[in-house]
Amino acid sequence: MSYLLRVTIDDRPGSLGQLAVALGGVAADIISLEVIERGDGYAVDDIVVDLPFGSLPDTLITAASTAGAHVDSVRPYAGVLDTHRELELVDHVATAGSDRLQKLVDDAPEVLRASWATVVAKTDAGATVTVCGSSGAPETPLAAASWLPLSTAATIDPHDPGVPQTWRDSDTRLVAAPLEGGPRALLLGRVGGPDFRPAEVARLGYLIGIIGSIGRSAT
Repeated sequence: MSYLLRVTIDDRPGSLGQLAVALGGVAADIISLEVIERGDGYAVDDIVVDLPFGSLPDTLITAASTAGAHVDSVRPYAGVLDTHRELELVDHVATAGSDRLQKLVDDAPEVLRASWATVVAKTDAGATVTVCGSSGAPETPLAAASWLPLSTAATIDPHDPGVPQTWRDSDTRLVAAPLEGGPRALLLGRVGGPDFRPAEVARLGYLIGIIGSIGRSAT
């Protein structure tokens, strides 16, 4: 069984090695690792590991803590981290023609480690509508989006009045980025957390900016 760990560790020589040894002690096989964010003396990493059949994910938390790491979240993971996935997203969307928005919501959750994605828009009458959504998008749509239009990528308060109660009940964290063509945005949800880090929000903004630039050059 594969799991995605988000851990916060001291950003110093040897800390990652200690974590790897600790995870190996519970028979966890590290498949890949990505640095999400670096700060003053700390680093936030996403680590994909395989555990033997029958092993409990709680053992990962215990092992990480012995190495001085804090586990922000542990989630089952069906894929493998791919350092080229951002480029693939841009390529897929750029070549999707009239299906560009659907391709965007289909691929974006993998890039941002989100559970689902939708494109939402505000009509001239002020109503909020869902234009399209990925697999796993909530059946209950966003009721309103007072935060539209957006000028830049940003996290969305899960307690905003327009967020359905079912989203709050599942502890869904939200991030959005503006799309061209009116007050529209790509909205991503991460069920059960963790929060979207500032570096992730910035990455989303860069990606949407690149996709928008390609779209303008193609017209």
